[in-house]
Amino acid sequence: MAWMDKQNQTVLKEFILLGITDHPELQAPLFGLFLTIYVISVLGNLGLIILTKVDPRLQTPMYFFLRHLALTDLGYSTAVAPKMLVNFLANQHTIPYNWCATQLAFFIMFIISELFILAAMAYDRYVAICNPLLYTVIMSQRVCWVLVAVPYLYSMFVSLLITIKIFISSFCGYVINHFYCDNLPLLTLLCSSTQEIELIILILSAFNLLSSLLIVLVSYTLILLAVLGMNSTEGRHKAFSTCGSHLMVVVIFYATLSFMYVQPKSSHSFDTDKMASVFYTLIIPMLNPMIYSLRNKEVQGALRRIWKNLCTFPI
Repeated sequence: MAWMDKQNQTVLKEFILLGITDHPELQAPLFGLFLTIYVISVLGNLGLIILTKVDPRLQTPMYFFLRHLALTDLGYSTAVAPKMLVNFLANQHTIPYNWCATQLAFFIMFIISELFILAAMAYDRYVAICNPLLYTVIMSQRVCWVLVAVPYLYSMFVSLLITIKIFISSFCGYVINHFYCDNLPLLTLLCSSTQEIELIILILSAFNLLSSLLIVLVSYTLILLAVLGMNSTEGRHKAFSTCGSHLMVVVIFYATLSFMYVQPKSSHSFDTDKMASVFYTLIIPMLNPMIYSLRNKEVQGALRRIWKNLCTFPI
C-alpha cells in the first residue's frame, strides 16, 4: 500500500512510477533495449575512468576532466537506470519514499556537476590552445582539483536544497507520471503551493545552464579567434581536432537540457519530457565514451597498449 495510517496520521510509504509506456507488449523489448544501452554506458564510462587513471600518457588535465565527466555520466545514469529496468519486469512499479528522495538527490547532484565539468573542460582547451607555454603552470594539479571539487560541493548543496524542499512538503498523490523521481512530476503531487520551490528550481536551473554555457561560449570564442590567427593549416587542424569531441558532447547535452527546462511551463508535456529524459539519462552517458574513444587517437593508443599488455601477460 502506498499509504499507511498511523495514530490518525497518513504517512506516504511509497510512490508508483507510471514508467515510459503502459503497453504490456512493449515492456520486454524496451527492457532489452535499455539494458543494452545501460551496459554499454557502464562499460564505456568505467573503461574511460580506469584508462585515464592507469595509462601514464593520459595523466594530463584534459583526461583528468574526462575521467570526472565519465564519473558523472555513470552517476546519474546509475541513479535512474537500475530501478527503471526492474520496473519493466515487475508487476507493481513502486519505489519506496526514501529511495525516491535519494534517487532525486543523486540525479540532481550528478547532472549539475556535469554542466560545470563540461565548462571546466572548455576552459582547459582554451588555456591549452591560447596559452600553450603557460599551460602546465595555469592548469596545475591543484587548479584541476578545485575546478572539479567546487562543482561537486555546489551541486551537492543544490541537490539537498531542492530534495529537502520537496520532501518536507505533504503529498496529496503518489502516482508519478515518469520513469524516475524527477522534481517536476513530484511537484504536481504536492498538497501545498509549489510557487516557492518552482521559483527556486527555475532560478537555479537558469543559473546553472547560463553560467556554465557562458564559460563554454567565451572559451570557444577565444579559441576560434586564436585558431583563425594561426598561419599553419596543420596547427589549425590540430586545434580543432582537440576541441571537436568536447564541442559535440556540449551541443548534445545543452540542447537536451534546454529543451527540458527552458521551455514554458504551458508547453510541457510529460510524454515528450519522458523521451527527452531517456535521451539525457541513458543515451548521452552511452554516447560520450564513444565520442571520446572513436575521435581520440590518444585514447585509442592507450586502449591498444592495455590490450597488448593483457595479451602478453603470463598466465
